[in-house]
Amino acid sequence: MEMIRKEYFNTRTMVKVSILGAIAFLLMFFEFPVWFAPAFLELDFSDVPALIGSFALGPFAGVLIQLVKNLLNLIVQGTDTAGVGELANFIVGSIFTFAAGAIYYKNKTFRNAIIGMITGTVAMTIAMSLANYFVMIPLYAKLFGWPISDIVALGSAVNKYVVDFKTLILFAVVPFNIVKGIIVTLITTLLYKRVSPILKK
Repeated sequence: MEMIRKEYFNTRTMVKVSILGAIAFLLMFFEFPVWFAPAFLELDFSDVPALIGSFALGPFAGVLIQLVKNLLNLIVQGTDTAGVGELANFIVGSIFTFAAGAIYYKNKTFRNAIIGMITGTVAMTIAMSLANYFVMIPLYAKLFGWPISDIVALGSAVNKYVVDFKTLILFAVVPFNIVKGIIVTLITTLLYKRVSPILKK
């Protein structure tokens, strides 16, 4: 605990976390749909600053950046999902960045960075598939009085393989998270060496 306190709660680190969280929040405005998933699943690049922070400052920093990003989003934009969307974003981003950062931070090699990001992508995909099936989508449907069949219909409209709730998860949520992980991995790979010296000063 002493190590965590010194590493993550000094002023310099918290300033870096706050800046990266603000950048991640701004990147949330640039989102776009994917052809195989319903409109409520949109890609953005806001996990890139969190992943960079996780690599440079440690995995807990990545989680804190995700927290700052989503709190800013709630404060500035509010929510149209009763907080369900923001909670899901925080969970999926935290799992991804923590898993990747934990592997890389122990031994900072390019190989470990790639292994970490692949592991993070797999962990995120599994966790969010289970969370969406058992918690997130049922909770969203209950809060807004939507039958789950209506949410499935949003997926069926863009993906012919989506015919029920299980196939919505299998053919929309699963590939969405895999594609998201790949894109964030590629961008982070291109940017990390250029920006990490600034964060480590």
